[in-house]
Amino acid sequence: MYTPKNMAMTDQQAITAFITQNSFGLLVSSSLNATHIPFVLDATSGEKGVLYGHVSRANSHWQELEKQRVLVVFSGAHAYISPTWYDAKPAVPTWNYAAVHCYGVASLLSDTETQDMLDKLVAKYEPKLLQDKQIMPDEYQQKLRQAIVGFKIVIDEIQAKEKLGQHRSISDQQGVFSGLSASPHADATQLAHYMNQRDIGKGNG
Repeated sequence: MYTPKNMAMTDQQAITAFITQNSFGLLVSSSLNATHIPFVLDATSGEKGVLYGHVSRANSHWQELEKQRVLVVFSGAHAYISPTWYDAKPAVPTWNYAAVHCYGVASLLSDTETQDMLDKLVAKYEPKLLQDKQIMPDEYQQKLRQAIVGFKIVIDEIQAKEKLGQHRSISDQQGVFSGLSASPHADATQLAHYMNQRDIGKGNG
């Protein structure tokens, strides 16, 4: 991913938070086969962390993963930027966004490891389900588990980018942040919220 130095996200805690908050990623293998799936990040394992995921056994993509280097793309908030929001003229439209690319070698999980990964995924989004055996009885889970293939990716490279207009003048940044904040479009307000959360591109000086 092309990343100018002034747009690089280098803080590991910020990258971990980004992946955790935007965990529905795009898995891409060397054949350019791609699958959209949720991931669980274990930031404490390995040098740069380990990603866990699963695909349907009917999806032949899993057959390309063992001991192969893959890419996972995590996309965050993004929105159209109007040139009318800039103080400086002339100007053209652009698109601001944040994204993280993770590279690493994949390996398939055992049945026990796959169940552990699934428990962590459920615990992240609806932990009460793990105790609700009426909705998710063990026998039913075991049956469905045969229809998926779990895997992990040991991350060896991370490319993280925040294109939030931080390279522009203070007045231009303030205009963009105001425009996004006042926009009726959900993607714009989400980007403004992210910029506020990260305190980037707001024109604070």
